Amino acid sequence: MLIIADRVLTDTDTFLQNGAVLVEGDVITAVGPAAELDALTDPGVPRRLHPGTLMPGLVDSHVHLIFDGGPDPVAGLHEPDDVLLDRMRERARHLLRAGVTTARDLGDRNGLALRVAAETASGDLAGPHLLAAGTPATPPGGHCHFLGGEVRGERQVRDLVRRNAAAGAAVIKVMTSGGGLTKDGPRSWQSQFSPGELHALVDEAHRAGLPVAAHAHGADAITAAVDAGADTLEHCTWMTETGFDLRPDVLRRIVDRRIAVSLTVSPHWRLLPKVFGEERAATMFDQVRRMAEAGANIILGTDAGVQRTGFDGLPGALSFYAHLGIPHERILAMATRHAAEALGLGAVTGRIAPGFRADLLLVDGDPLADPDALGRIRTVFSKGRALT
Repeated sequence: MLIIADRVLTDTDTFLQNGAVLVEGDVITAVGPAAELDALTDPGVPRRLHPGTLMPGLVDSHVHLIFDGGPDPVAGLHEPDDVLLDRMRERARHLLRAGVTTARDLGDRNGLALRVAAETASGDLAGPHLLAAGTPATPPGGHCHFLGGEVRGERQVRDLVRRNAAAGAAVIKVMTSGGGLTKDGPRSWQSQFSPGELHALVDEAHRAGLPVAAHAHGADAITAAVDAGADTLEHCTWMTETGFDLRPDVLRRIVDRRIAVSLTVSPHWRLLPKVFGEERAATMFDQVRRMAEAGANIILGTDAGVQRTGFDGLPGALSFYAHLGIPHERILAMATRHAAEALGLGAVTGRIAPGFRADLLLVDGDPLADPDALGRIRTVFSKGRALT
C-alpha cells in the first residue's frame, strides 16, 4: 500500500511536503516525495490519498485496561475474570480508535492484560501493541492491594517479580507510594517500601531484563525510586504531607540518567483547580514546567481507566502541555518517538522511517501548528492494517 499525504511527519519537527510512505505487510519500506515513490511503485499496489497529515501512531505510556474510567473504577472488579476480559478487549479497541497504537498497561488482576497483549500481538484482537506489567507490587493493604500483589520483605518482592516475568510481563510495576484510588489505604504522599525492598525489586527485574515503572506521588517515594534505579517514574507529583517539594538535586539525577517521567495527565486537566484548589493546582502545573525546562524526559500517559478517565483521552491531554508553553514539536515527540524510546521500542515504532512498524495516523490539519488536529483522526493503521 502506498499512502500519499500533503504532509508526512518524518520526525517530530520535520514534514515532508507532498510525501508518501510505502507499506509492505506490517513494515514501512520506503518514505519519500509522492511523485517519486508513485513512479517507482508497481501500479498494482493500492494507493491511498489524504489531503492532511500522515504521522506516527500515539504511545500512551500508562493505562489500566482493568478499570472502567467511571466514578468508582474499583467497584467494577467484582465482576468475574471472563467478563472483565471482554471489557478490557473493548477498551483496547477504544484506545486504538483514538490513535493509540502502542500502550503500556501498568497493573491488572490475574494476568488479564497479559492475555489482551497476546491477542493484540497475534492479530486476533484489534488493539494497540500492549506492554503489560501484570500484578503490581504493593505492601499488605497498600495502594491497589485488591489486584493481588501484596508483598512484604525482599524475598516476597523478588518472588513476585519472578512470577510476573514467568507470566510474560514486559515491565514490572511497583507502588512506591500510596494513591487516591485505594480507599483507606496509604496517602498519596506516603512511601510504601523500604530502600532494601525497592533495591531488591529493581535488581530482580533487571536480572530478568525487564524495566521498572515506579508509581511515585510522594517526594520521598520519588527519591527512593531514583535511588533504587527505577526506569520510569509514574505521576511524579512531588507530594508531601503539607504540600509539594520538587527537589532540584533529585530532578538533576532524573535528567542526567534519562529516567522517563510519565505524568499521567487526563484530558480533564482543566478541572484540577476545582479538585485541588487554585493554589495547589498552580504549583502542580509549575512543577511540570520546571521539569520540562530542566530537560526531563517527559512522556505522555493518561492513567486511562481511573476515575473519570476514559480510553480516548490522549489527544485531548496534549493541550495541557501546550498550555504550559511547551513547543508543539516537543509535545508530539513526547507522545510518539520519546515515549517509544522510553518503553524500549525506539527502533520499532514512534517514527516514520524504513524498517519501522507501520503504526500510522492520517489526521486532518497540521498537528505541528495545531495539536487539536489529533482530535481529527481519519484513519488509524496498526501494523499496516487500517482500522475499520
